Amino acid sequence: MIIAPLPHDAPIGVYIHIPFCAHICPYCDFTTYAGKTNLLPRYVDCVIRDLAKSAAPVTGRAAATIFLGGGTPSLLDPAHVATIVAACREHNVIAPNVEITMECNPNGLTEDRLAGYRDAGVNRLSIGAQTLDRRGLRTLGRQHEATDVFAALGAAHRAGFDNLSLDFIFGWPGQTLDSWRRDLHVVLSLPNQPAHLSLYSLIVEPGTPFANAAARGILFIPDDDASADMYEHAIATLADAGWRHYEVANWSRKPGGHSRHNAIYWRHGDYLGIGAGAFGTLGSRRTMNHLLPETYCQAIEAGLPAASNIETIDDATTRAETMLLGLRLLEHGVDTEAFRVRHGLTLDEAFGDTIDDLAAIGLMERIESGVRLTHRGLLLANEVVARFL
Repeated sequence: MIIAPLPHDAPIGVYIHIPFCAHICPYCDFTTYAGKTNLLPRYVDCVIRDLAKSAAPVTGRAAATIFLGGGTPSLLDPAHVATIVAACREHNVIAPNVEITMECNPNGLTEDRLAGYRDAGVNRLSIGAQTLDRRGLRTLGRQHEATDVFAALGAAHRAGFDNLSLDFIFGWPGQTLDSWRRDLHVVLSLPNQPAHLSLYSLIVEPGTPFANAAARGILFIPDDDASADMYEHAIATLADAGWRHYEVANWSRKPGGHSRHNAIYWRHGDYLGIGAGAFGTLGSRRTMNHLLPETYCQAIEAGLPAASNIETIDDATTRAETMLLGLRLLEHGVDTEAFRVRHGLTLDEAFGDTIDDLAAIGLMERIESGVRLTHRGLLLANEVVARFL
């Protein structure tokens, strides 16, 4: 059971951002840079120093998860990953059953390389497939083929990984419901099925090449109705196959197979943000690190803070964020008692009228433990959570 929100003293997560890519995909607005992999040794050294400095504010609180995200963390050699994981263990109390996730691109994932990551301590992989449709891969600017995804899954299993997640994007330019059906059918037919799926509707972010092309009328994105049809088809197909839809965009094949690191976010927990462009939250303090890896490294090397922005979150915003995040959890939503422990108010004292209004129109429902989205509310989740902000 995933209870939201977490109490103030719950175990934390450690997020480590690796902002390097072989090239930048046209839909991506993450903090990523191409052509800078020569900085990797220096950057890894600065991440290690950042981990040492960041440990003091969380003394005594165990780290339940470590997540290497990007960018493309699989550009790191296994030795780099081993050094980073060792630094996490040196400077933090690490839970005995810690989940250590690394995001990977499918291409270049040999069995030897994956065995090296496994030896370094990584026990969960999140592989960015995005689609198995060749036209879709080219449209999305991906540099791999569907065969690379299959090969990566096989190599990962042989290297000893049994906790594997695949990421997919739906609603990409030119995608049809039939091509989406084929992607899901192939995944569910794989001999080495992943344990977890993350399925994200494409969002055209301002400033990306996709946004510029769409504004010029040379790129046509499926409309909201078409994307909703794809989402509902995924919900039904995976339910029929016995998968658990536990979060808006995430499914697990077996009980307990959820992403424990991302669950810290959804449960409004605390996490360290390490690396260029990383966000972190500890209590009411939210930080964002320098975006450029060079600037980040210069700050760390000069003994200066990694953060370029520090924000203090007030109580009202914190309560609203608990709802924004917790309602993404579809089975249990936001728990009444956990909310009271975390915020010192009951759900009804904080949001009773809003909850009643949304329940009256069928977008939320009260359950024994708290409140959650209905199926209709799930399809209109952005509109629902906006009512709490």
